[in-house]
Amino acid sequence: MIVIGGGSGGLAAAQRAAEYGAKVALVESHRLGGTCVNVGCVPKKVMWNAASLAEGLRDAPDYGFALSAGAHDWALLKEKRDAYVLRLNGIYEANLAKRRITLIRSRADFVDSRTVAAAGSILCAPHIVIATGGRPLRPAIPGAQLGITSDGFFELPHRPERVAIVGSGYIAVELAGIFAALGSHVTLVLRGETMLKQFDCMIGESMQKILRDEGVSIITQAWPSSLDRDARGQLTLPLRDGRRLEPFDSLLWAIGRAPAVEELGLDRAAVELDAYGFIVTDKYQTTSAAGIYAIGDVTGRAQLTPVAIAAGRRLSDRLFGGEGDRHLDYHNIPTVIFGHPPIGTVGLSEQAARDDYGDQEVTVFKSSFIPMYHALTAAKPRCDMKLVTVGPKRRVVGVHVVGPGADEMMQGFAVAVRMGATKEDFDDTVAIHPTSAEEIVTMR
Repeated sequence: MIVIGGGSGGLAAAQRAAEYGAKVALVESHRLGGTCVNVGCVPKKVMWNAASLAEGLRDAPDYGFALSAGAHDWALLKEKRDAYVLRLNGIYEANLAKRRITLIRSRADFVDSRTVAAAGSILCAPHIVIATGGRPLRPAIPGAQLGITSDGFFELPHRPERVAIVGSGYIAVELAGIFAALGSHVTLVLRGETMLKQFDCMIGESMQKILRDEGVSIITQAWPSSLDRDARGQLTLPLRDGRRLEPFDSLLWAIGRAPAVEELGLDRAAVELDAYGFIVTDKYQTTSAAGIYAIGDVTGRAQLTPVAIAAGRRLSDRLFGGEGDRHLDYHNIPTVIFGHPPIGTVGLSEQAARDDYGDQEVTVFKSSFIPMYHALTAAKPRCDMKLVTVGPKRRVVGVHVVGPGADEMMQGFAVAVRMGATKEDFDDTVAIHPTSAEEIVTMR
């Protein structure tokens, strides 16, 4: 097997195939680990941890501690974070060597549907996996290059005092929370009225209120027309309706991601792309070309690291492990948005459930409360929860939580949703007290 791309999905597919005894070559021109390890989940979580500590320090006096947060050394945090990522790069390379996977440090180009050119060599295999991931987008407006993307966020040597983030998805919300908690003045620029529109409506509404309460300025119906820099180096964002947002030390585009497929020569392999440039695959991750597969963000489906890993492992189970029908079920995939507070969600939104089953079949349970942690703090952010159920037995098809601990509690509830648990099953489960999670099994 040839694997093109050494991110989470490619590594998972290659290593699982090698464990079955397959001869594997992995082609990667950049650092191993892909987006997640280098400019995504891992370094983002380090920054999220730092922001959480800053919030805890601000709450500490309410619990009787005579201290203040003091100055934060962004450069030191960056240095330690980057060193951690480099260690992970080395671990991935050692794991490939341990499994006798040939690592080729190069770009890859298809010669035909069975042949790949890389590092001056010609590689042939009956199975070729494309796992090249994606890249952040910039808008096609004058001056867009003056802004950074999520990749550039991890290159910032110092924290910008005033930062604008253009976008309404999970990356925009996560980075807004990190900047704000660490002391930046943040302006979040939405092209519509709400954020996180791909999730249950409760999530965007709750998070928008929380961010505003934390001092984030949220500008709605704001379509950038250009990005300008004045003689002092300050950035100005003119909008189509004539408004001007300014001044900013940095502006970050978080408007989506595109598949990294431009230089692969997919036309020579007859691999079909959809209207957005993502590789079209069936449930077995097979492309339009027999023997060529695609996994992870390059397919445009559920662009999450664990999804790419799961798809890659299942693909190798099928190709080399004798599990002929092994494939990833893309339903009921849990995810967490590491905002402040975190957001956890699995299953259908309320609207999706109504669309799929009809209004009469859907019963929704909601809860909103101040978590016990904030009983003593000056800040009183609420925790919001929603259960979406369908049918006379009220099978739980959606669990949505905005609040502290949502990131850790969602994994277990995802198992319950996947197994088809009902509201009665939730009700019959003894609560763990005092926790926020207990509200999910006591909701009425």
